[in-house]
Amino acid sequence: MVNRESIPEILSLLEEQQKDKVKLAITDMDGVLRGKIISLDKFRSVAGNGFGFCNVVFGWDAGDQAYDNVSYTGWHSGYPDANASVDLATFRQIPWEDDCPLFLADFQGHDGNPLSICPRSLLKKIESEAVQAGFYASFSQEFEWFNYINNVKELYETKFRTTQPITPGMFGYSVLRASQNSDFFHDIFNSMKKFGVPLEGLHTETGPGVYEAAIHYSHIIEAADRAVLFKAGVKEIAHRHGFMATFMAKVNEQLPGCSGHVHQSLWAADKSVNLFYDAAAEYTMSDLMKSYIAGQLHCLPYILPMFAPTVNSYKRLVEGAWAPTTITWAVDNRTTALRALPGSATSTRLETRVVGSDSNPYLAMAACLAAGLYGIRNKMQLSIPQTKGSGYADTSNGVLPKNLWEATQAMKHSPLAKELFGKEFVEHFSATREWEWRQFSKVVTDWELQRYFEII
Repeated sequence: MVNRESIPEILSLLEEQQKDKVKLAITDMDGVLRGKIISLDKFRSVAGNGFGFCNVVFGWDAGDQAYDNVSYTGWHSGYPDANASVDLATFRQIPWEDDCPLFLADFQGHDGNPLSICPRSLLKKIESEAVQAGFYASFSQEFEWFNYINNVKELYETKFRTTQPITPGMFGYSVLRASQNSDFFHDIFNSMKKFGVPLEGLHTETGPGVYEAAIHYSHIIEAADRAVLFKAGVKEIAHRHGFMATFMAKVNEQLPGCSGHVHQSLWAADKSVNLFYDAAAEYTMSDLMKSYIAGQLHCLPYILPMFAPTVNSYKRLVEGAWAPTTITWAVDNRTTALRALPGSATSTRLETRVVGSDSNPYLAMAACLAAGLYGIRNKMQLSIPQTKGSGYADTSNGVLPKNLWEATQAMKHSPLAKELFGKEFVEHFSATREWEWRQFSKVVTDWELQRYFEII
């Protein structure tokens, strides 16, 4: 709900800074930041009362192609405005846009309740379940992404066949490579801090022009906001340096993919105690943490599209490429789906490694928390033993779906997914993923031409 008492304070600040415009933004089903700039006068009228935003943002794909298989909106509805409200708690200013004010917004249905298919509203719903159970959810996300020379005109002309990374070679954790683009490297770190998206770390990853950033942990809603704004912000900062950043899960079959690992822990409501920590337990992992892990392992086959939402996502989830392929967990093992990181009373946490950098952070975090709470609510025991050695070889508890279609069908027909997220969301989101698969399936690829054109 909008805290109306803070509206005059925010308006006074913007007037004092002589700001004449405000940026409002939301994310669509794919996690793409969509928005508009409005005048300060317009913001005065919508800050407490809400505003209309075309509901096509939940009715088209990442390429602005309208879905033909969803009921929420479409040509049949005429694409009316949806009701949106400004979340004043998201207020920040964009350093690389002359400190332009920015606010995120949430959507409501015609009944005034949160819109069931809105990713941010879904996360708020799951977070409220954690609060009702007496938990404070502390989350963060880390991202890997490729950086290229910005030759966008040539890229479109050649159908993205002329990419040139900003640096050659693999060079993971390279001080040398970071220093060779130090203006860009430090601009990301410093500008994100000013933007209210503080980073714990930033370094090069293995791969030409690859960086990795870990965002500082926070309350789950703020963590997801930071993750969404980080991805959009990096793209904008890169452009100003003559670069192009991509968060595709897999840009080249010869190179590792890009992850979006989610780190998480549950604390007492007053944030005084990490409930994942038990000093007397093996590995200092509490029974609650074990139930949380058990819940994620149980739910994983039915919620995978929320972690891996694109056709390309599944090119990353292959053996030997630093991404998991099996339903596994272990302590500090980077080959398993879930990596438990027990330690001190402040640091003990779980890392969900399935999540790709192409994920929608609101949906990825909602899926992590909902599945973990399911395990706690049902007092699940962590009966799956932790993997010893390679997680790729441990198929004893199953493997992950191999492609978007397979994963989507598992989610679409799962009573468990509907229990966790609601029938309306599962039906809408599954339909959008089926649409994505259909668009891919009808395309004649370079691989097909090279393989079949002459010989067949």
